[in-house]
Amino acid sequence: MTTATYRTRAPAKLNIRLKVIGRRPDGYHELVSVMVPVGLFDILELDALRNNRIEIACEGFQVPDNEDNLIYRAAASFFSQTGIDKGVSLRLKKNIPVAAGLGGGSSDAAATLLSLNKIHSNPLSMSDLHDLAVKLGADVPFFLYCRPSLARGIGEILEPLKDWPIYWYVIVTPPIRVSTSWVYGDLKLELTTGEYDYILSTLKSDPFTVSHVLENDLEQVTSASFPIIDTLKKLLMDVGAEGAIMSGSGPSVFGLFSSFDQAISAKKALISQDLGDVFIAKGWEKQAHSS
Repeated sequence: MTTATYRTRAPAKLNIRLKVIGRRPDGYHELVSVMVPVGLFDILELDALRNNRIEIACEGFQVPDNEDNLIYRAAASFFSQTGIDKGVSLRLKKNIPVAAGLGGGSSDAAATLLSLNKIHSNPLSMSDLHDLAVKLGADVPFFLYCRPSLARGIGEILEPLKDWPIYWYVIVTPPIRVSTSWVYGDLKLELTTGEYDYILSTLKSDPFTVSHVLENDLEQVTSASFPIIDTLKKLLMDVGAEGAIMSGSGPSVFGLFSSFDQAISAKKALISQDLGDVFIAKGWEKQAHSS
């Protein structure tokens, strides 16, 4: 029994810069990060149910099809917050690698919140959705807006970067999974001061040089256990990237290219190395959420 059908895309994200500037009493880390959404998408389809069940079906990269999936928790939080006595059937096609530093699960959760809100005639404001998103995960608020942003706090304080350049990104995800909690747990903090001002001044520099922004504090942990991170960065630079860096807690590594032709050539060269899944994605900004 369905009353509505809705289909949307949930993009991946890349951390252009990720600096850890402190640790909070609740165990979360304080960050300053430049984050961009890119055109590598999970596909989410929703059917509104007349009963109050939440049903999940998944295909593609393997993820739970039960309460352990973040889209289930997102749907449950939406119905709890609104008091709407209905349910939803969620069908997720996972095209974004899992536990790969690309934020796929967080993006799916944000897409779930936005879609349910639209299906039910927007009972929640963006501020309400933001509050729910923060409780679901540090990256979820970013995906509510899907635009290049400077993120602070645990990632929930977002400042749009209006003039972020358009790049083509070649992303390589080696066949390993990395636990974000393990990476942060092993991180040796050497706290940075003035990071926010540094990023703003660098972004305004003319000419802008993206290599001056690329830095990820979490690389020191992940690459120490998985040397393939450094191998992939070197390979991306060898095939012409303007810069290369690990995204999030890894293990995905990406290079930035100014043209599609350069990115295609790089992708072909990297596929021949057989080091993992290789994707090309253009920088993306949400225009309309449904597709």
